[in-house]
Amino acid sequence: MTSNSYADRIVEIPPYLFAEVDKEIERKKAQGTDVISLGIGDPDLPTPGNIVEKLCEAARDPINQKYPSYRGMLEFRTAVALWYKRRFSVSLNPEGEVITLMGSKDGIVHLPLAFVNPGDQVLVPDPAYPVYKIGTILAGGKPAMMPLLEENGFKPDLTKIDKKTAKKAKLMFLNYPNNPTAEVAGKEFFKEVVDFAEENQVIVCHDNAYSEVTFDGYNAPSFLEIKNAKDIGIEFHSLSKTYSMTGWRLGWVVGNEEILNGLGKVKENVDSGVFQAVQWAGIEAFKTPQDIVKRNMKTLAERRDLMADSLNDLGWDVKKPIATFYLWFKIPEPYKSSIEFSKELLDKTGVVLTPGIGFGTYGEGYVRCSLTQPKERLEEAVERIERAMI
Repeated sequence: MTSNSYADRIVEIPPYLFAEVDKEIERKKAQGTDVISLGIGDPDLPTPGNIVEKLCEAARDPINQKYPSYRGMLEFRTAVALWYKRRFSVSLNPEGEVITLMGSKDGIVHLPLAFVNPGDQVLVPDPAYPVYKIGTILAGGKPAMMPLLEENGFKPDLTKIDKKTAKKAKLMFLNYPNNPTAEVAGKEFFKEVVDFAEENQVIVCHDNAYSEVTFDGYNAPSFLEIKNAKDIGIEFHSLSKTYSMTGWRLGWVVGNEEILNGLGKVKENVDSGVFQAVQWAGIEAFKTPQDIVKRNMKTLAERRDLMADSLNDLGWDVKKPIATFYLWFKIPEPYKSSIEFSKELLDKTGVVLTPGIGFGTYGEGYVRCSLTQPKERLEEAVERIERAMI
């Protein structure tokens, strides 16, 4: 069997960015290099102990060793609804307006299967988390890229979207606080999005996974706080970033019940739900004392300051974000491409940064630096870069 046997949809998918970064890391390690990876956004801080204990307790209970509900335990969906009410003042019916996911990526990649026919267009930000585009391609859709430009605060200019494209588009993906740019969006922008979606009958899919990773007193809003947002949209979220639970694969999607029913129909036929013990652990996560979260955010803020200040001292131009655990900045001169810069950085220093082109065409000229390494390793990374005179 050869790659010529693959379906067209597989051939169209570019190499998955983070898998490629992993390959480069393994290649350098095999050569004996001490690699400092600032590439993938996988929190290094441990999952709080009370959550781990709850998982162990629940896993021993035979009732949790059976097939779970396709939509998730009502107890977990209720916990999500209560959190949304407490955190965002958004009211949700846990029975119809919440679905449990195996991480938000699960829902994002499957949603287009419910609404996109072959050839349909989907509005996708660029640069962006690659899964928005990949999910569209797997459903046979055509991504219509929305440029995220620095001069526009890394937000799409909705007035510049072609009117025919807007009318034909089935979905629009958005993500604030944003990966990879670390930009944030306020309610004024989300109001523009709601108006655009109502006018063009587009389903808005907002990925809010980084809403709790914020600094300097900033509180990120929910898209669903906007009037009429629930009429045209849904919001994805997860426990991955807030509680360092990336490997647990537990998230959710909330919002318009009719839209969720479409996604639910897909998930009924492609998986069998989330392990109940993990859901009980998720319920415990919502009970975790917030001082733990605040302490973790303080740690990330200290890392942000260390890296931004240190790189700026080396002559780079790095702004301090108020959300996410990423730095997004232009590659230094005289490098011509983000891949060229990232490759030379890895070869000369063993430090991994993610090339911006991996997030889309408009990511070229930038790199993303993840802050998911201890302070000592970040200091070591800066020292190596300084010694290499990059």
